[in-house]
Amino acid sequence: MRALAVIVTAVLLVACGSSQYLMSTSEGKMITSYGKPDLNEETGMYEYEDVDGKEMSISKDEIVQIIER
Repeated sequence: MRALAVIVTAVLLVACGSSQYLMSTSEGKMITSYGKPDLNEETGMYEYEDVDGKEMSISKDEIVQIIER
């Protein structure tokens, strides 16, 4: 029972540890990202994880602002 409590606590701490970020696009769309989007300098694309857990990317030229939620 104690091991289960430790596992549940660890999972909750990890889940609470990642921040959400909002990216505003030049078209006026708001994109939610789990964790800070990373800019890939080679491709010029921001790479991020969307609300469904999928790895996505968007051109840095389309992003107007990124704020932590």
